[in-house]
Amino acid sequence: MIKDAILIAGGVLILMPLFYVMSNAPFNLYTLTAYMALLIPTLAALVNGAPFVPTPMGAVEKMLKVSKIKKGDKVYDIGCGDGRVVYLAANKHEANATGFELSPFVFIFAKIRQLLWRSKAKIQFANFKHKNLSDADIIFCYLLPETLLKLEPKLSKELKPGARIISYAFPIASWEEVKKHPRDAKQNIAPIWEYVKQ
Repeated sequence: MIKDAILIAGGVLILMPLFYVMSNAPFNLYTLTAYMALLIPTLAALVNGAPFVPTPMGAVEKMLKVSKIKKGDKVYDIGCGDGRVVYLAANKHEANATGFELSPFVFIFAKIRQLLWRSKAKIQFANFKHKNLSDADIIFCYLLPETLLKLEPKLSKELKPGARIISYAFPIASWEEVKKHPRDAKQNIAPIWEYVKQ
């Protein structure tokens, strides 16, 4: 927690002068406040999860398929980006789907996409690390290995037996997968790691 706060504060101090130099914006309290309101959560999202890299739609379809998602399943996408996983989970599989996103830019993009897709899925502007995931049937994630390693104790403590975790691109190093779906270069799909909470 302290290490994350130091990284975020350091990022703000480094990027703030660059913002003013590159934008030619005169220094004033309103500009500074708006800049901090956008930069701090964006850096927190990078430190706490992963940069926004949209999951290819073919990979999203495959993740939903391997998860054996059913109508009414409680589904979370932790670090949901533009929401494509939860929107398809809700629209095509009638899941009770919620995504958590911490970057304000990406969150706004996800909310716009929600309107366009007319999805019943929910997107929350929140840090998934502070959310209770105990009612989850399925968790989807596309997070960096270090983040997955830090997340493992939370998943072990909170998830009910039988809950499924579908991790795109990176494994949870300390867990044994039920199945690894190999990379599909032709469709630009990275490996998909499937776990079941014991």
